[in-house]
Amino acid sequence: MPALSSPSDVAVSLIQVAKSYGAVEVLQPFDLQVAEGEFVVLLGPSGCGKSTILKMIAGLEEASHGEIHVAGELVNYVRPRYRNVAMVFQNYALYPHMTVRENIAFPLKMSRQPRLRRAVIEERTAEAADIVDLTPYLDRKPAQLSGGQRQRVALARAIVRQPAVFLMDEPLSNLDALLRADMRTSLLDVHSRIKKATLYVTHDQIEAMTMADRVVVINAGRIQQIGQPHELYTAPANTFVAQFIGSPRMPLHSLTVSDDGALRIADATLALDAAVVLEPEATVTVGLRPSALRATDSASACFFGEARRRDYLGSDSYLEVDLGGGSSAMVRAEADTDVRPGDIVHVDAAPGAIHVFDEAGVRICGASVGQRER
Repeated sequence: MPALSSPSDVAVSLIQVAKSYGAVEVLQPFDLQVAEGEFVVLLGPSGCGKSTILKMIAGLEEASHGEIHVAGELVNYVRPRYRNVAMVFQNYALYPHMTVRENIAFPLKMSRQPRLRRAVIEERTAEAADIVDLTPYLDRKPAQLSGGQRQRVALARAIVRQPAVFLMDEPLSNLDALLRADMRTSLLDVHSRIKKATLYVTHDQIEAMTMADRVVVINAGRIQQIGQPHELYTAPANTFVAQFIGSPRMPLHSLTVSDDGALRIADATLALDAAVVLEPEATVTVGLRPSALRATDSASACFFGEARRRDYLGSDSYLEVDLGGGSSAMVRAEADTDVRPGDIVHVDAAPGAIHVFDEAGVRICGASVGQRER
């Protein structure tokens, strides 16, 4: 396949890239472009192939097919050290006998480029340390640092190289929940200062939704959807994305379209997009987004049913409600709600809260409750 040129504002361009190990296909052919300064998150369950994508860009794995461009240059046959990318791993991989200053400066001292003057190395080391707020710790050893500080050293060591692209492979997974939240903020602050293209791998949807300009959802070696976090949440491309994005998880129900072409769940008829016509007797899957369903006192609510359980989350509670006819929903309620299992709950649904998928799991449209049988 002839090389394709990449636009000047595209930092990374993957063209029909695929990866196989013998007869085992771990990544099906896909295209992806990352713009200069863009923060793109690769999101998916363990083993889906997201880390393999980073390794192919870095040159640690060879692409079985397709082209990889970094800063406009085809790099398929370029050795890793010359690809102008910097990778931050889950493991900090710091040298314990070196100070923070020495760890940060190490890539410059080992560079195969013309030897840098000591003053230049010191200046770039100090600048990288300042970006990640490590200046007071430059003379400490890694053993004297917290987990978050060690991760910042690893990040500074990548920054000091001044690469065209940053690759981050689950860099926060070794940290506790509170420190992870702090480090997410720190990473975004760093990104806003250096303004370099970043590909970030995680299986944590909170990290993806709060950090990304765009999210690439991957499952079983296939890209499921690429879009902004809001797009993935409000218009999931298929049932996998619908259930992987959002907490609590979206319940799915298999329904059969009526002879008159209507789609009913529990005792409610759904109002579909005007351009959508369902074939009578067709099988579809319907999902109800929990955050768009709310318990109400109104008797004219969209649904009603019996509460099965209550999950207390602090700011809210979620109720599992049996809607009847084999359908159920997770419904948002006030944190201090006095609803208990066995109580009858009336449920309001926001417009577009219901998602309709075809038999293959591909999204057809959004839906609202149009009419309820009394």
